[in-house]
Amino acid sequence: MPRGKAITDNEYAQIDIEYKSLFNKVRAKATEEDKENLNKAYDLILSAHNLQRRKSGEPYVFHPIEVARICYEEIGLGPTAVISALLHDVVEDTETTLEDIHEIFGEKITKIVDGLTKLDGTYNVENKQAENFKKVLSSLAYDVRVALIKMADRLHNLRTIDAMPRPKQLKIAAETKYIYTPLAHRLGLYNIRTEFNDICMKISDPETYNELNSKLLASESDRSKYITEFIEPLKEKLNALDVDYRVIGRSKAISSIWNKIQKKQIPFEEIYDLFAVRIICDVEIEKEKSVCWQIYSIITDVFTPIPERLKDWVTTPKSNGYESLHTTVIGANGRYVEVQIRSERMDDIAERGFAAHWKYKGVKNKHSVYDRWLDNIRALLDTQHSDALEFLNDFKSNLFQKEVFVFTPDGDMKILPEGATALDFAFEIHSEVGYHATAIKVNNKLVPMGHQLQNGDQVSVTTSKNQKPSEHWLKMTVTGKARSKIRSAMKEEKREKGEISKEMLMRKMKNLKIPFNENVDFLVKHYGYSNRPDLYYAMSIEEIKPPDFKIFEIENGKIRGLKEERKTTTGAQAPSDLPPKRPRKEGVISKSSILVDGESADQYEFSLAKCCTPVQGEDIFGYLTAGEGLKIHRTNCKNATHLLANYSYRVLKAQWARKSGTNFTVELSIIGVDSGPGVITAISNEISNKLGVNIRSFSIEGNQGYFEGKVKIFVKNKDQLNHVMNSIKKLEGITNVSRFIIEDE
Repeated sequence: MPRGKAITDNEYAQIDIEYKSLFNKVRAKATEEDKENLNKAYDLILSAHNLQRRKSGEPYVFHPIEVARICYEEIGLGPTAVISALLHDVVEDTETTLEDIHEIFGEKITKIVDGLTKLDGTYNVENKQAENFKKVLSSLAYDVRVALIKMADRLHNLRTIDAMPRPKQLKIAAETKYIYTPLAHRLGLYNIRTEFNDICMKISDPETYNELNSKLLASESDRSKYITEFIEPLKEKLNALDVDYRVIGRSKAISSIWNKIQKKQIPFEEIYDLFAVRIICDVEIEKEKSVCWQIYSIITDVFTPIPERLKDWVTTPKSNGYESLHTTVIGANGRYVEVQIRSERMDDIAERGFAAHWKYKGVKNKHSVYDRWLDNIRALLDTQHSDALEFLNDFKSNLFQKEVFVFTPDGDMKILPEGATALDFAFEIHSEVGYHATAIKVNNKLVPMGHQLQNGDQVSVTTSKNQKPSEHWLKMTVTGKARSKIRSAMKEEKREKGEISKEMLMRKMKNLKIPFNENVDFLVKHYGYSNRPDLYYAMSIEEIKPPDFKIFEIENGKIRGLKEERKTTTGAQAPSDLPPKRPRKEGVISKSSILVDGESADQYEFSLAKCCTPVQGEDIFGYLTAGEGLKIHRTNCKNATHLLANYSYRVLKAQWARKSGTNFTVELSIIGVDSGPGVITAISNEISNKLGVNIRSFSIEGNQGYFEGKVKIFVKNKDQLNHVMNSIKKLEGITNVSRFIIEDE
């Protein structure tokens, strides 16, 4: 971290106020040793971070103090976590070592701080970003507080991200959406998850965020008035229950509203359930369920419920511990209102997630909620992965937001992600059951292994010792546990098959007096494989023939390369993973309207990504593909999160250099009321005649009173595109106009 000017006296005074405020909050739950360690941690960070400043210019030490406050107040962690949060950056960013931390604070805090410390530059790995993710996530196996503190760290970084350069903001937002947001959901941190989503949207798609935020603010007073009027007719009956309760009304998150707009293909004005009413009762644990249902009965007596919108997570809590009763009713003026009913205990767990869970461990068998999930994580960590990205992809499948409840023949319930298959269920029972599954019945009916499970299914598995996993099993599973176990079994089978080929290769090289260990990695690269076992396996199944060493130049027992006469006819070593820059001709002025890292994009083989079709003026970034040159994506592209979070080392800063005379092709999706042939005429007339925009293609399909149309047009820039979309929206019968999106390129 760059050094800055030392902390001034005025800044010291402000820092001291912030720390004392934190200390006074924590001291009630702290032992004398905790208080002593808090002060030691404060003294250490003042000294260690003294010459460090954040991008905003403020002393860096404000950051660890705020992270510690978030841990205590917003997540509900205790003194040990607060101390660790204060220290979370000292080993990574200062001269302080883990040995220093151990000497001052002992083993427990040292282990947490170590989990929070990123890998340093001595680790020679291709994707350090993924390796750092893996290190943090691996901490779940021994202390979940590491991940929770990391959440607090990320939350404060996002709250103060405005001072960061734009490319860094995009990278941080993508990382957050890719791993931290689903992890926050899985750990029950709903408020933090919501804030993550909103800030990430504000970064990646600021125009849409600001537009929706303005509309929400404009209707805020109307919503508040409506909530008051909604509660009024319920009060008398709620009071008659003779239980303490409170009512909260809150708007839905902007990111949540945007997801609904995209999913339902409707404008903001047609979303009626923009807010939720929460009724929280303060009752004994044994009365919670009955009182929640009594409140539900009162609400549905007064307002008409929508039966299919009833969600009962009181009887069957979510796998992350969330308990609540949700219903949607039709209030005054035909408006939809979502009502959430829960107890104070349920609300505590919903707000603070995993941390609050420990307060109630043992209550209503709460201990099994997270323990079962953590057991799955430990099993995943025990499985060998070829790289950190493979681990991350398996881990993410354990962070599912929607789930299905299925049962064994004995009636034991298993919770799996939505989309899980019969084969996933077999591995959920036990790895050995999955390995040897031959036939699976769902509700006493034989089904394919890839059959998707539904809520309430009863599943039985028949096994055989002769059955083994195969490659196509990976296509029939979605859970990380199943996929990692299948890959592990297949690697073992490949290793066993490859052993014979390895022995043969060793003998051949020994006879030719070519040292094996010094030269086998050359052969791996020459044949285009990523590791030795893959080379041996390829030889065992005759995918490649055993090497003919006559074609190689061998000097002093070391293979130097292909003989000169073979280089034009025989495959050479695998090319670099990233495409090279094109040589630039002197004196030629670039015609490109895009700059990459401040230079013309003409130096690359580049093209606009088909998945998001950016146009001049939109926020963009460059991504170096493995074989198709440089792709230019929009920052709010559906694929942006995956690319920026997993392959940041391939991402380049891109921007439009100037207004271009180029025409950009954009495909629009148009939905509206099917009023017959006149629809086509109205749309094409608006685009071509009134707006003067050329149409490349136009298709339309009517279906029971509404139509869906796709039209490709040529536009010069973002402003012209927005003008076209807004003009079409104003046509009679049009309900929605949006960019046509390809999920994966």
